Amino acid sequence: MSSIRKLKSGRWQVAIRKAGVRELYKTFASKTNAEKWSKDTEVKIERGIFEDYTEAHTTTLKDLITKYVQECVVNQRSRRSTESKYNFLSKQEISLLNLMQLRTKHVVKLKSQLDRRLAPKTVNDYIHLLARVWNCAKRLWSIQMPAQSPFELVPMHKVNNQRDRVLTLSEYENLVQEASKTKATYLSDLIMFAYNTGARLMEIANLKREDVDFNKKLAIFRDTKNGEDRTIPLSNVALEILKRYPFGDNFFRFTYGSFRFYYKQARRRAGLSDFRFHDLRACFCTNALTSGLSIAEVSVITGHKSWSQLKRYTRIKADDLTTKINNVVNIN
Repeated sequence: MSSIRKLKSGRWQVAIRKAGVRELYKTFASKTNAEKWSKDTEVKIERGIFEDYTEAHTTTLKDLITKYVQECVVNQRSRRSTESKYNFLSKQEISLLNLMQLRTKHVVKLKSQLDRRLAPKTVNDYIHLLARVWNCAKRLWSIQMPAQSPFELVPMHKVNNQRDRVLTLSEYENLVQEASKTKATYLSDLIMFAYNTGARLMEIANLKREDVDFNKKLAIFRDTKNGEDRTIPLSNVALEILKRYPFGDNFFRFTYGSFRFYYKQARRRAGLSDFRFHDLRACFCTNALTSGLSIAEVSVITGHKSWSQLKRYTRIKADDLTTKINNVVNIN
């Protein structure tokens, strides 16, 4: 049954109590509107088509982000990086809107703001992160929300993931030198290790001493990006780097924030502002293939499942092949 009462403020409050449905309350400026909503809602409840958006009205996008980080991100391999991105999003104006207020136009506005300072792929990633939170709230947390997601109609940037950036030997040496001048004493070794192994940043950070066999010259990266362990051979250079860190369970210990600050500082001083740490993986792939390793051999080291995946990280150019072209055998 429903009841309507006048509040001290002069507004009218409707209260609906029905078995199987939680108590509903809503206030209106006029009694006429209150009565209309009360009747319409009771009919929908009787017919089993009522959708209760109370929780959506009182939950902001920021609330969802906080809940998602606490319950879902905490177990992810890339937890620190993902938390950092969600912290950034929770500070944006859009996060203050409740779920019933959120519209596609607000997401488009956010995308436009991000476009002014971030790369297209990064902008896409941020929008996808918010869409993931919305979907989780609807499917896993059973929050009654509008049928259409405000993220569905937002046009994403078309992105070419392949980057044409690999360091020359002099650029690499300069980057290492500038890294050694920073307060992050580990940074130059971190760069050299990535350059010589093709490993991802978090794979290196999580590498444990017990997973390195110095006699067999092997290392095991546990629970990598594709969810599998990967064993790689270590070059003499890589082994010497690890031997410089004889204490602790992990070889390299650093926070992502500290690493990011000092790496940006080093690359700026080296005149390589467009070079990402992850591009060191491309340097390794290119160097390995041009040195004679087969695609299959390089894939074992990097963990790529196919040539199409590996190709994105390969920067072999025509001038890299000028010597090898003379070794092609002619078949009559």
